Amino acid sequence: MGMVTAASALLASSTHTLRCRGSLSGVPRLRLRPASPGAGALRLDNFVRRCYVTNVEVDVSNVTKEEAFDDHPSLPPGCSIPVVHILGDVLDSSPFPLHDTTPHPIDFEELPVLSEGEQHILAATPAHPAGLYALYASYLFGNLVEQIWNFAWPAALAILHPSLLPVAIVSFFGKLSVFVGAPIVGKLMDHFPRIPMYTGLNAVQVATQLISVAMVIYALKNVGHASTSALLLRPWFIALVVAGAIERLAGLALGVSMERDWVVLLAGTNRPVALAQANAMLNRIDLICETVGASVFGLLLTKYDPVTCLKISCGLMLCSFPILVMLGQLINSVSCHALDTSRTPNDESICADLLDVRNIVQNGLSSIKHGWDEYKQQTVLPASVATVFLNFNVALAPGAIMTALLMHRGISPSIVGAFSGLCSVMGLVATFISSSLVKRVGILKAGAAGLIFQASLLSIALTVYWAGSISQRTPLLIFLASIALSRLGHMSYDVVGTQIIQTGVPASKANLIGGMEVSIASLAELVMLAMAIIANDISHFGFLAILSVSSVAWAAWMFCRWLGNPTDEQRELFIFDPHFQLRAT
Repeated sequence: MGMVTAASALLASSTHTLRCRGSLSGVPRLRLRPASPGAGALRLDNFVRRCYVTNVEVDVSNVTKEEAFDDHPSLPPGCSIPVVHILGDVLDSSPFPLHDTTPHPIDFEELPVLSEGEQHILAATPAHPAGLYALYASYLFGNLVEQIWNFAWPAALAILHPSLLPVAIVSFFGKLSVFVGAPIVGKLMDHFPRIPMYTGLNAVQVATQLISVAMVIYALKNVGHASTSALLLRPWFIALVVAGAIERLAGLALGVSMERDWVVLLAGTNRPVALAQANAMLNRIDLICETVGASVFGLLLTKYDPVTCLKISCGLMLCSFPILVMLGQLINSVSCHALDTSRTPNDESICADLLDVRNIVQNGLSSIKHGWDEYKQQTVLPASVATVFLNFNVALAPGAIMTALLMHRGISPSIVGAFSGLCSVMGLVATFISSSLVKRVGILKAGAAGLIFQASLLSIALTVYWAGSISQRTPLLIFLASIALSRLGHMSYDVVGTQIIQTGVPASKANLIGGMEVSIASLAELVMLAMAIIANDISHFGFLAILSVSSVAWAAWMFCRWLGNPTDEQRELFIFDPHFQLRAT
């Protein structure tokens, strides 16, 4: 049985304070839960006078390992804290050996166990709801500006040059920076303080966006219709490529930190329902920003010249930065400084090694190798690989290649913007459909259904493209409608696949494996963009479309094969999924 030794004890006096220590190094952590539905709202000033123990070292071997917590700082006064429920068989029946000089009697009470209904309520209650709302606001502002720019720059380059090559080259180097830099940046984020990293990444992203806007405006004003080779060697285009690559890497780092780290801390790792709801909300915000960003910029292009539209987007970038910085501070303050926690005690030395420019190549290769070793050993590898294969679809999806294609076909910018907005609306609807689908058929079959639906609709779009000219109204509408409807399946699997990976990947490796998955997905997009560079003529779009459909079909086949041949570890991991319950009966 475990033995507890107290290093110091604080006796309650007229001013009742409690200092929460972080985690107990090397031992399982105790799960924090309220003793009743209202106990979670207990505050520090409501405690009766008791003896509180700090700096406790616990050597236990029988503690139920329900969850490991990161180190947490001391809680400021006024922050709500849960009541610790300790199972009866954890401690010895002997009293705590406190210091002999303790003049007050020790009073311990046995706290009640939560009922099943109360556990469901707790699972759906975020640990820091105010922090989550601030996170949503920050995610909204940052994504809105980013999505406007993601639609603006390919449209401007398509106006500047009639070939797909400039857009493909800028996109290629953006994905290349993500593939090379994501592992080392992800590792750096794991050890660098969250708020300073968040502020710095926002500054880098806004600065590179402004540089890119300046380069495109300069080209629109001073550069005529030059040959492709002459355009690619211009200094302004080289600066645009470099700034775009850095902007993509900074944007990726911000997305990973919020979607894989911050949201887990604020929702609570032991609150699965609250975490799922927070993930769905982030997806909806992202899709709403895609809808608004593409539609607004497409509408602006119909009323103003491209230079004026780019200046408007530049003003939005400048206004968004101070708002994002203030929201980052607000998130941390309303969540009892939960984002101030660090993961390991040797963060400073690790950060210094990673930032050493003399070993940057060696550190990058080491990070990629370590991330790959962990990635290929995960239990839910086929689900993650299916996500990677979906990234091969760069042609039949809303993005730079599709925007450039439609602009070259003479399609009105308002229609192009409406198409991108419709794709985002379909994705938004999918976030609601996916939850209902999971309840009906389970998480695994819901993922298979999303992949099969997407592959079917994209096959229809490919058939229409090869059968007739999309310059005609009816084929164009069928082509665009099929791609837009396919986003239902794409986003359904995106939501379900994220939950599958969160279930199968340990929390201690979530950021590492998530960053490696993004890096491999960027490699997949790099391959397709390389194809687009080789086949840069608009007449070769059909070849890119065939590759896109084939990748989605392969992802659906691989996931269904994994679902039909489950391993024992997979059955244990998804023991409550209806698919395995039916097979067991």
